[in-house]
Amino acid sequence: MKIVVDAMGGDYAPEVVIEGAVAAVKEYGQEIVLVGDESRIKTLLKKARYSGKFISVCHAPEVIEMSESAATSIRRKRNSSIVIGINLVKEGEGAAFFSAGNTGAVVCAATLGLGLLTGIERPGIAIVTPTLKGFSLIIDVGANIDSKPTQLLQYGIMAKAYCSYILNKPNPSVGLLNIGEEEVKGTEFIKETFELLEKSNLNFIGNVEGKDLFSGKSDIIICDGFVGNVALKVSESAAEAMQVFLKKHLLSNIMGKIGLFFMLPALKRFKKDIDYSEYGGAPLLGVNGVVIIGHGRSNVNAIKNAIRVAKEEVERQVNAKIIEEIKSTG
Repeated sequence: MKIVVDAMGGDYAPEVVIEGAVAAVKEYGQEIVLVGDESRIKTLLKKARYSGKFISVCHAPEVIEMSESAATSIRRKRNSSIVIGINLVKEGEGAAFFSAGNTGAVVCAATLGLGLLTGIERPGIAIVTPTLKGFSLIIDVGANIDSKPTQLLQYGIMAKAYCSYILNKPNPSVGLLNIGEEEVKGTEFIKETFELLEKSNLNFIGNVEGKDLFSGKSDIIICDGFVGNVALKVSESAAEAMQVFLKKHLLSNIMGKIGLFFMLPALKRFKKDIDYSEYGGAPLLGVNGVVIIGHGRSNVNAIKNAIRVAKEEVERQVNAKIIEEIKSTG
């Protein structure tokens, strides 16, 4: 099994991507295909002192930048690392694809190149987030900002399969992100989605609010891509600001510095709990293939863990489970 990795995707590519790939090979024994500027990749592999047979290189002369339009870029740059990487998976040369590059381009290329699973209208990006009770899965966080109620129902079905077979949570609870817990709250779109979820065979517990994102009230939180992306970015910003504020105040006087010394072990555990790099990339659920999307700021640890997530999704045949769930739901 080979994992195809976009070597040119991400704010710190290709250096960090290659370091992460080498780390994944060493820790998981995973075969990897790096897609991108061949000469540059090989130079960096030598710099990393890697000369094994687990990493191969596929040349891609073009790069889709973060600022480029998704649909336009995949049409104009057919020789980009994203398009070529997706095609390798389509042709059976790789079992999964990972990129920390332009998210819209990855979603667009995967949807057009791999197609969608039977019964799925739009793909959704799911992220694993730490909660007070373990982990929750939020879907969608940016793949589809103009969703229909039926598509949110499909997100719930796909998330159920992922939670069951990747996160080991049988019969996970499902909540719908809304402005209030009451059934009458929200837009007509949300109310219609509520009705569909309530009639489904999902373990639907009703509406959940923004305050429940990290409470662990539900194992799965469903929302459209616009709301989900805003929630994700706010959460990331709050976590980063909290660390800065905490450090600022603890270092403001001698007593704070002494207290910080004794708090360091707990603070390190806290930082690890909220560190996005520990959870790898976000699966793009619904496409007919395994695609993992990384944060643009992905570091070596994030790249390594994203490759692990891709490996696990292939091994546990998540797409086959999703198709079974779709059929059983009707």
